[in-house]
Amino acid sequence: MQQKENNFAFIDGNNLNLGIEALGWKLDWIKFRTYLTEKYNTSTAYMFVGYIPTNQDLYSSLQKAGYILVLKPTIPDKDGHAKGNIDADLVLQAMIDFNNYDKAIIVSSDGDFYSLVKYLYEHKKLRLVMSSYNRTCSSLLKKSAKEKIVFMDNLRGKLEYKTIK
Repeated sequence: MQQKENNFAFIDGNNLNLGIEALGWKLDWIKFRTYLTEKYNTSTAYMFVGYIPTNQDLYSSLQKAGYILVLKPTIPDKDGHAKGNIDADLVLQAMIDFNNYDKAIIVSSDGDFYSLVKYLYEHKKLRLVMSSYNRTCSSLLKKSAKEKIVFMDNLRGKLEYKTIK
């Protein structure tokens, strides 16, 4: 009997959320966590997000759904919106846990993860990169992930949040 892989997901929370919203739908985070577990044998799913005190209920629900939250302090950008640059934290966590997972799933469209994805690919530790949409995904990320990239625009039927009427 073949043993299941022990894969870890490293999720750029804001990048994923904004990418899915740009496609015109809202991601059901509970369904997404289940999808990662069932489809990709994801035992651990880190969610990297900027910390905003008024989002405490959201953070609690994400933890309840099975995500390990890594919260980064935010600072206002030039327009006054909260900005929590999580890129270094995600890369660092992927490297800290390098020997604890079989393969990594990187969930982002951000080209800043090019070097991480390239390294994981070269060391046969990349399961895949999940990006919300082909057109908005960094060409650097596509280049480093090669054939190990999937786009979420076709997952709306499975992962869309539906309000109960």
